[in-house]
Formats: sequence, structure tokens, C-alpha cells
Amino acid sequence: MLWEEPMHPRRTLLMLPLLAALPARAAPVLRVGTLRFGSVAWELDVLRMHGLDAAAGIAIEAVEFAAAQATQVALQAGRVDMIVQDWLWVSRQRASGTDWTLSPTSGALGAVMTPAASPVQTVADLRGRRLGIAGSPLDKSWLLLRAYAQRTLGLDLDQAVVKSFGPPPLLAEQLAAGRLDAVLTYWPFAARAEAAGQRRVLAMEDAVEALGAPPGVPFLGWVFSDAFAARNTAAVAAFIDASAKARAILVRSDAEWDRIAPLTGTSGPEELARLRSWYRRGVPTRWNLDGVAGLYDLMAAIGGTALVGPATHLAPGTLWPAA
Repeated sequence: MLWEEPMHPRRTLLMLPLLAALPARAAPVLRVGTLRFGSVAWELDVLRMHGLDAAAGIAIEAVEFAAAQATQVALQAGRVDMIVQDWLWVSRQRASGTDWTLSPTSGALGAVMTPAASPVQTVADLRGRRLGIAGSPLDKSWLLLRAYAQRTLGLDLDQAVVKSFGPPPLLAEQLAAGRLDAVLTYWPFAARAEAAGQRRVLAMEDAVEALGAPPGVPFLGWVFSDAFAARNTAAVAAFIDASAKARAILVRSDAEWDRIAPLTGTSGPEELARLRSWYRRGVPTRWNLDGVAGLYDLMAAIGGTALVGPATHLAPGTLWPAA
């Protein structure tokens, strides 16, 4: 599938405040790539609604795209300053000579889901069954599931299941039609599936823990260039702080979720409640960055150069500030 950027991404100027202490100086504008129904859009809306951008002395221009791959293209082309991406991508890019770096935002991962009446109770029960997998053969959740099955069950899941890769909505349709026995899908779709009565076989956060990683390992974060951060150190730090405050509001306030419900695309209160619960699990009170390098090595061993390129270990500077 080709990665295409929308020809005319919708640009939503969230706010252009003036610094209170310096009324003659315009606030620095940060261009942020977002997806229409993604959690980034929710956080930016909370940030704007609570005036966190104005308080931080920054302005945010949200640039909307149709797919995550399009945000990567836009970042590389200089059309946006920041996107959300995982450290696997950042490390591979750095090993190829770029200077992207990542500030953690989320440890949320997906899950293996089945119909409520399915005989699949554990990962071992997937042997010989049809498994839908969101994304590609190099998706981090699939690599983690393979590592979990190998380490805990001695099972080569890549050979043991009938694999189908695709986008989450299509996989959900195939599961509902009985053409798949289970799906490994991203957390927002797993949350919606639970609300619809499906059963969780294994959350990938539990798989990560079983693999020996410490709690609180991040997977996603704000990605930007070292050069951009060097030129805009105060603005980048202010944005990251404001973003964390927006997430904290979403962690503690059910009312805030009711307010942003239209942005989530949920069908009702039960689906919203599930989405809220999954989101909150992905925002630990404290990040544990020590486990990132170990998980990287584990996934690199499975995915090989097709996943990590020349970076056999986590590239220095992948995490910001350098860790």
C-alpha cells in the first residue's frame, strides 16, 4: 500500500495568543501532525480548551492527515514540526543519519480479541487458527506477541497461525463475519470491541510485562528533530509540559471525556467508557525508560534488518533529552 499525504490536509489553528509578559511578541507556532479521530487530536483539544497553550506561551497549528504514514512523510518533508510515532521508527531513522528524537507520551498497546463465544481462551489456543493482525508483519504488537508466545509457550506463532494483515476496521469486519478466529488490533479498536461484547485474550501490556520489561515503558511519543529542539528549546519544552498536563486532565476527569466524546467517534457511553479506561492505562504516572533498550533488542532479534535497518541496538539520542 502506498503512503500518501492528503492533498489538502485540514489545518486547524487552535490558538494564536500573545505572551502576556511580552505583548509585542507573537507566540511561537508549533505545527503538529494529527489524525482526525486519534488520541493526539483529543489531547490537543483539551490543551486548547484549558488554555494550556496560552499559559505556556505557545501556539499550536494542528495539521490533519488521513493516515499515520502521512504524518511521517509530512515530518520528513518539513510540513509539520512534530508528530506522534514510536521509538522503533525513530531509532531506525537515526541509524540512517537523521536527527529525529522522541519525548514519551504513551505506553498504550493493543490486544488479541475474540468473539465472546470463541473457544480461544489463551494465546496457545491460537495454534492453527486464523489470526488477523493490524498493520504489517513488522508491527510492534505482532513482534511482541511472537516474542511472548516463544518465551512463555515455546510456540513459533509466525508458523502456528494463519495470518492476515490489514487495517483494524477491515479486520473487525472479517472477525464479525466469521472469516477470522481472532484479531490482534490497536488499543482504540480493542476498546470498541470490548464495548461490543468481544473478549480480550491478551493485552499487549501484559505480554510486555511477561517478557520482563518494567512497568511504565513508553512506546509512543512526540517526535521532532534535534535541530528543531535546539532552535526552539523553550517552546518544545513548554509544549511537552502542556501536553502532559492535558493527558493528566484526561486521566482524572470523566467530565472531560464526556466533553470530547464527539471527537472520539464513539457510539455511546459504554464505548466511551472503554476507550477512556484503555487510554488511562497507557499513561503511567512515571515513565521507565530503562526498559526501552531491552525491548528494542528483543524486537530487533525477531524483526531483523527489515524492522530496524542498520540499528541493531537502540540508537543513541532516540529518547529526548538524550537517554
